[in-house]
Amino acid sequence: MHHLNKLILKNLVDELPKLKFEKKRVCDDCQKVKQSKINFKSKKFISNTRPTKLLHMDLFGPSRNMSIGNNYYGLMIVDNYSRFTWTLFIVTKDHEFIAFK
Repeated sequence: MHHLNKLILKNLVDELPKLKFEKKRVCDDCQKVKQSKINFKSKKFISNTRPTKLLHMDLFGPSRNMSIGNNYYGLMIVDNYSRFTWTLFIVTKDHEFIAFK
């Protein structure tokens, strides 16, 4: 807000409205964007009855830095039942199934 007021005072931006921006005031659009979502209702029962019934996976990369094993990609697997996490590093994306197997 401070920077916007400076721009207005010094006329550095053409057609910028002559408004005074206040730190504590939030415009309607900003408030709509910053509103948080309502939390999900908590479950009353456990949907998973055994480990590895539901897995969450994420393949990421290429990373900027090479891992110790000369890999640029990673595969994260999280077991929904136990929250046990595996992190596997792979050379290329097409090695994902081999690493998972």
